[in-house]
Amino acid sequence: MKKIFLVLSIFVLTLTFACDQEKQEEQVYLFSYFIDNGQDGLHLAYSFDALNWTALNNGSSFLTPTAGQDKLMRDPCIIQGPDGKFHMVWTVSWGEKGIGLASSRDLIHWSEQTYIPVMEHEPKALNCWAPEIFWDETTQQYMIFWSTTIPGRFPETDGQSSQGPPEPGKNHRIYYVTSKDLLEFSETKLLYDHGFNVIDATLLKDGDRYIMFIKDETNKPFKPQKNIRVAFGDHVTGPYSPPSDPITGDYWCEGPTAIKIDDTYYVYFDRYREDRFGAVRSDDLETWTDITEQLHFPQDARHGTIFRVSRDVLQKLKNL
Repeated sequence: MKKIFLVLSIFVLTLTFACDQEKQEEQVYLFSYFIDNGQDGLHLAYSFDALNWTALNNGSSFLTPTAGQDKLMRDPCIIQGPDGKFHMVWTVSWGEKGIGLASSRDLIHWSEQTYIPVMEHEPKALNCWAPEIFWDETTQQYMIFWSTTIPGRFPETDGQSSQGPPEPGKNHRIYYVTSKDLLEFSETKLLYDHGFNVIDATLLKDGDRYIMFIKDETNKPFKPQKNIRVAFGDHVTGPYSPPSDPITGDYWCEGPTAIKIDDTYYVYFDRYREDRFGAVRSDDLETWTDITEQLHFPQDARHGTIFRVSRDVLQKLKNL
């Protein structure tokens, strides 16, 4: 009897391992990004190892922006929801008070683009930058979050400049809305404020906790920050911890996007002053190794998001 139980146990473990391996082999990584100022729309690249990326559609746009007055599609963030659809949000303008939203079954045919007026209720709001969308299994709802400057809202850090006396400038914090169906949205609330200028937040669920990667946009006298840091929360809507020390090096970067592959965390970002992408990885979220030299991205790729899709989805994209 014990031998039979042992054989069955080995069989189950082998079958489970084979299924997990097959599932991993069926998946591929996609990266959504924009080029130039975002005027031509959505670009996609694919990779099998999350290091070497190839542009799809011969590097041409998949979707022309129509939402908002300026009709840009910067910082596109895509996730696949529990309904099987891909949902995307993006920056529609440098200076408007809303964000873009659209959905697709295959990343080829898209719904009508919608302008979501998430900050229209704030008369002084200057912008809505780098929105991201996140599906939270715990609360069974979507959260959309972005950065906005409201002059005078946080006077203790308002008007900081990179040198000399204080000057008027951006003083962002991270805000959010939630939604069950992406048709109706909650009121806008503050998501992250730890007393400094912060933009480009992105989230990764890891077990029971939420990991937030952010860009420290502080403009302190003589030495701006311009680096990526990490914060943690027990709930998707926070509160989140103060930021870690920088996980990136002595260069300016923005637009982090993160993924966990096996037991390793990968964070990609736009090293925008150098016109290239960079990345770091870690096994413990404390010690980070720069792997920028291992990356190969399409030329001119800007601020984007990494996500997984099936091989079937990729093949349809490649057949265009």
